[in-house]
Amino acid sequence: MTTTSTEPASDGDSTRFPLILGLDTFGDTTSDENGRPLSHAQTIRNLVQEGVFADQLGIDYFGIGEHHTDDFPLSAGDVVLGAIASRTTHIRLGSAVTVLSSDDPVRVFQRYSTLNAISNGRAEVILGRGSSIDSFPLFGYDLADYEELFEEKSQLFAELLKGGPITWHGRKRAPLVDQDVVPHLENGPIPAWIGVGGSPQSVIRAARYGYSLMLAIIGGSPARFAPFSQLFQQALAKFGRPPLPVGVHAPGHVAATDEQAREEFWPNWLEMVTRISKTRGFAIPTEDSFRHEIGPHGALYVGSPETVAQKIAANLKVLGATRFDLKYGMGPLSHEKLMTNIELYGTKVIPRVRELMA
Repeated sequence: MTTTSTEPASDGDSTRFPLILGLDTFGDTTSDENGRPLSHAQTIRNLVQEGVFADQLGIDYFGIGEHHTDDFPLSAGDVVLGAIASRTTHIRLGSAVTVLSSDDPVRVFQRYSTLNAISNGRAEVILGRGSSIDSFPLFGYDLADYEELFEEKSQLFAELLKGGPITWHGRKRAPLVDQDVVPHLENGPIPAWIGVGGSPQSVIRAARYGYSLMLAIIGGSPARFAPFSQLFQQALAKFGRPPLPVGVHAPGHVAATDEQAREEFWPNWLEMVTRISKTRGFAIPTEDSFRHEIGPHGALYVGSPETVAQKIAANLKVLGATRFDLKYGMGPLSHEKLMTNIELYGTKVIPRVRELMA
């Protein structure tokens, strides 16, 4: 799985899937224009405004990732999404990642089926094992069970999406016997994805249970993920399932010029990666490595609208993907800069990507 081929991935006729261009956020604690940190509460209120603004601009999707730390205080993203849903009409809403391993699949289903009701059918969910493991000790889960928890809970959640009373037995949760789970869905299953950061086993799991595939690419060449798209469609065929869409989630920042985007993003990227490297073993970026990551063969989408649009379109084609979610926001970037990012993404980047992909 380390090939760097730039040939488009075989994707099982991705033309049957619409092109989706969205935004993701982890709800980073932001600062004011003078660099003073905002409270968690103000950060969350600002996030609601950002989601509403994205809807006004016609952006396809707005996702919030689950975290449980001082710098990422979005521990209940579905509540925030409910607030956004009540003030929007078109944008699809869901998780950038829900850490299913440390949650109860029944409660996740109930929360997102409730969001689906509030939003008139606009809810989605992206499930993950948890690259950040803060939720495991918080909720009393053993990291030794990391893989087994996600396997079992992914299977249960797939069963819940089918609707109707459910009978299910597993090892890590009490069984369900002819159990009705409410609220019922009005119009079929919620679109559900599994986020994959580099594991072929996770790709096969997504296909086995009928989830769409979200490639979380936060470093290195995106082209190395092309075999995952191919493996996914092959596995779907093996399991007797129809083709399903592939999406891409990656960090970035849009500003008026390439230089401005780099200057705003780089110090915050350096600080964030340096901090989390202590627990996750990431290499601390240098200015040279950063320049590579924002270049044509790197994982970061940082630049002017034209630069970012060209890179999104190129990588969607290489990866056989039909969805791109820009993970916007990085550390203490102000709410005002984030709103400018969202505006440029909605008014400049998305139309240009659609033009390039036509």
